[in-house]
Amino acid sequence: MISRFPSFLKKALLTTALLSAGHAYAADTVGLVVYNAQHESLTKAWVEGFTQETGIPVTLRNGDDTEMGNQIVQEGADSPADVFLTENSPAMVLVDNAGLFSPLDKSTLEQVDAAYRPAHGKWVGIAARSTVFVYNPSKLTEADLPKSIMDLAAPSWKGRWAASPGGADFQAIVAAMLEQKGEAATLDWLKAMKTNFTAYRGNSSVLKAVNAGQIDSGVIYHYYAYVDQAKTGENSKNTALHYFKHKDPGAFVSISGGGVLASSKHKEQAQAFLKYITGKDGQAVLKNGKSFEYAVGKNAASNPKLVPLQQLDAPTVDASKLDSKKAVELMTQAGLL
Repeated sequence: MISRFPSFLKKALLTTALLSAGHAYAADTVGLVVYNAQHESLTKAWVEGFTQETGIPVTLRNGDDTEMGNQIVQEGADSPADVFLTENSPAMVLVDNAGLFSPLDKSTLEQVDAAYRPAHGKWVGIAARSTVFVYNPSKLTEADLPKSIMDLAAPSWKGRWAASPGGADFQAIVAAMLEQKGEAATLDWLKAMKTNFTAYRGNSSVLKAVNAGQIDSGVIYHYYAYVDQAKTGENSKNTALHYFKHKDPGAFVSISGGGVLASSKHKEQAQAFLKYITGKDGQAVLKNGKSFEYAVGKNAASNPKLVPLQQLDAPTVDASKLDSKKAVELMTQAGLL
């Protein structure tokens, strides 16, 4: 059982230290150290709930999937991180393949549907997001929409769609395509993409461009539009979302992951943190908050505004096999990176 801190430290322990990448700190003086590649606001909500419940302080070091994953691999057994959280699973696979995770408690794994965690139990899904085709209805009618993401390789789509290939989000989509379709088909599609698409920096930029009529359509994750609509809607009011479904590569659901580092000096507390995130209260943050990502816990409800996860008809992809290195290699070969 996790021991409680003395009551006179209660106020201090309820304060979460937020450190930017590059700042030095000692893990044994700041409680849990979490290398966080998830959205800061979402992870902060999880941390605040966990600290309030347990009295355990948490320090966040924020970065993106690739940056944090490579950092952990470079640090190896000397990493000060206790927990790694990602937006997409390829970064989890990178660290897992380096043998740097501890097995998670069975009770934590059992809180998450089997479809959203690898069978080996070294890490677990904490949230999910769906690939979508965002389009401007003044530019495209429903009859114009592609049946498959693979259709975007056709010459008729030249200059009509956008993406952000430099980010971990799109690279996860490519890794899933690689797992489904194989290397040759994926490379052919990427080469056609190079000819057909327009590059933007970030999914938000793709959404804005489609909304402004600068480009007809784009490939992004679903929640960007929902988050914008929950605010002012100014960057999404002229857009609609098309879900490919039919187990298409374009219906890929990316799993955000969480794992405990084998080098952690606070394994009991780190295990408790992931048990909290995947449990009832942690998953309720996804339902009630403004991240608009999907809950993956058993019997956990997602935000009611979302298309239900079960209706997405996503392809079955083994998240533990998504090869980010090979995906980046192929994207580089195609001239996208």
